[in-house]
Order: sequence, then structure tokens, then C-alpha cells
Amino acid sequence: MEHGVRSQALETDVGPRRRFEELALPDLRALYRFARKLTGDGAAAEDLVQDTYLRALNAFPSLRDPGRVKPWLFQILSHLVTDRHRSAGREVPLPSPEVLDRFSLYDLISEEDPLPYSDRLHDDFLAQFPDEEVRAALLALPEAYRVSLVLLYTEEMSYRELAAVLDCPVGTVMSRLHRGRKILERELWECAKRRGLVRTWKAGS
Repeated sequence: MEHGVRSQALETDVGPRRRFEELALPDLRALYRFARKLTGDGAAAEDLVQDTYLRALNAFPSLRDPGRVKPWLFQILSHLVTDRHRSAGREVPLPSPEVLDRFSLYDLISEEDPLPYSDRLHDDFLAQFPDEEVRAALLALPEAYRVSLVLLYTEEMSYRELAAVLDCPVGTVMSRLHRGRKILERELWECAKRRGLVRTWKAGS
């Protein structure tokens, strides 16, 4: 993958190309991890990284701050993923803030007790879902929440690093992560109900 990106994306004028390579290629593996986590497919991830470097190389002369190459690359890649995902029309509608704040996966699974012998109920419940279902739920999140969560868990970035990549205040990052986790867990709860992993109680039953 790395050789393919080097040979295809960087065939341009030697001077700007060399400078771009010095600044951007050290982040190649991190970008691939990010794309692979979002797509679950190696070939699709390579295509996304390839497109990211091609777009970045073309726009490189307009980059004002070379020190921001890494967040800039992640932004380009995240926009590419969002554009492709949006075209499929799979993004879930956001619940109201009040509904979201009242949702608690821990309380729900504690009440239902689907894993009565577990000492780690929350973690073990989430472990019931294969990677494909978690990825599908993750991809259905609105972009701001999806990108924040994936960057946090794939790159183990600090809040400050995330704020730099996402170009927003630390407080905004914390809010997006909190709400993103809630939305993701809500989607997985609905998935669990569809799969019959938990019972769905009706009023008065």
C-alpha cells in the first residue's frame, strides 16, 4: 500500500513533491489505519488514502502552515469518507438532546440483565456485536461524532490533539465524544433488540 501511494500520488514536480513527501508521508500509516477502521476494507482504505494524498498534493501550495499537515490530511480523508457515505444515504437522524441525554445503555442492560454471569456487563454486552455491526453503527453517525470517535480510538489522541486535528476547541471535542458515544450505544441497543439479544418490554407487561 505504501509503495503504491508513493509511486502514484507523488508523480509531479520534484521540488514541491519532495517537500510534500517530507511533511506528509510520515502520516501515511496513521491515515491508512483511520481509513481501514472507517471502511473495514483494505482496498477501500487504500483508495481513500490514495485520493487523500492526490488532493493534498494538488492543494499543497495553498497550505499556509506546514506544521498543520497532519490535521489537514485527516480533514481531507474524513471529508472523502463523509462524501462517499452520504451518497449512500445511511446517516441516522439525530435524536433530540433531551432524548439523548436521558439514554443510558448501562441502565438498560442492568435492567434487562442479558448476561447474568458477567462481572463486566457493559463491556461484555458490547462484545456481543461483530466488528461489521459496530462499524455499520459507527458509519451511520453524523460526521462530527464519527470522526471524533474513530480518531480517539484508532490513534489514541489526547483531547488537545483531537482539537488540533478537528480545528475546534477542546470543549467541543469533549461534547462530541460524549454525544457520539451515546448515539453509537443507542444504535447498538436498537441492533440488539432486532437481533433478539434483549427483550423489548411494552407498557403494562
